[in-house]
Amino acid sequence: QLQLVESGGGLVQPGGSLRLSCAASGFNLDSYAIVWFRQAPGDEREGLSCISRNGKITKYRDSVKGRFTISRDNAENTAYLQMNNLKPEDTGVYYCAAVSLGFGEGWTFVQAAIFMARAADAWGQGTQVTVSS
Repeated sequence: QLQLVESGGGLVQPGGSLRLSCAASGFNLDSYAIVWFRQAPGDEREGLSCISRNGKITKYRDSVKGRFTISRDNAENTAYLQMNNLKPEDTGVYYCAAVSLGFGEGWTFVQAAIFMARAADAWGQGTQVTVSS
């Protein structure tokens, strides 16, 4: 059974940092592209970043470029989302998803996120991130 577990969320002050982890069990993560999403209360889920199976291709939502970094360690079967300079508007539940079909290298991030949300093989349960002073 494919299972993803997110961790690393919490309460942080504006300008602070968090690193989220997305650990896979029951399958080898290196066969899947990974995408991170966020959902704030009352808002729709929005894609944040995605990474290819080998980690060589990454894409980001404009609002997090330069602040968030997606990475993966296939040997550890884990993907990460390093979040720096956090803002109150970054508050929400963060989810990772694994997608065996991957995404197109030439796609925009928006195209990739829409596709990956529909094609995801596994989703995590989410981890809460709250940015507040």
